[in-house]
Amino acid sequence: MLMTGKTQRKMLNIFHSPTPGILKRKWLSDPRNFMNFSIKDGTAPSGAHTEPWTFVVVKDMDMKHKIREIIEEEEEVNYLKRMGRQWVTDLKKLRTNWIKEYLDTAPILILIFKQVHGFAANGKRKVHYYNEISVSIACGFLLAALQNAGLVTVTTTPLNCGPRLKALLGRPTNEKLLMLLPVGYPSKEATVPNLTRKPLDQIMVIL
Repeated sequence: MLMTGKTQRKMLNIFHSPTPGILKRKWLSDPRNFMNFSIKDGTAPSGAHTEPWTFVVVKDMDMKHKIREIIEEEEEVNYLKRMGRQWVTDLKKLRTNWIKEYLDTAPILILIFKQVHGFAANGKRKVHYYNEISVSIACGFLLAALQNAGLVTVTTTPLNCGPRLKALLGRPTNEKLLMLLPVGYPSKEATVPNLTRKPLDQIMVIL
């Protein structure tokens, strides 16, 4: 569900599942083939070519709902206690809160984990250099692949949810949750906050 500037915010609240016949592109004829396509395109350069990422694709409705329950429980505490008044105030223009209905309505959730280290053939720890930067680049590539396929998403970083989600999904101890992407088609009722981007001269310096 990758989004560019204006389109990215369109999917903050509402997704819908594709109806029969809507998946017309050859790589979308089977959702599993599509996810293979997108995630393969989501791989990226990495420190010492360690490829320290794991993409967990969740399609099961019950599992998606369990993920939503964990995230909403933690997010309510985040908004009411952990984040502080200024952070909550800064988010008002985006109209976000701890209710995450899109975690149920999005056809697919992709949870991206960084592998803080790997394991060599002899079982010893293998260093994963720049693992968070490498996985973040891979997330950017994945977003581009999703958008190119005509889907949308919103980047979410579930605060304080990582350990519980890792346990729910049965991930190993060397992995930490970095990002969650709900993937689907935009609902016709979806709206976009009226936000503007910084002008180029504020984000680029030419010497």
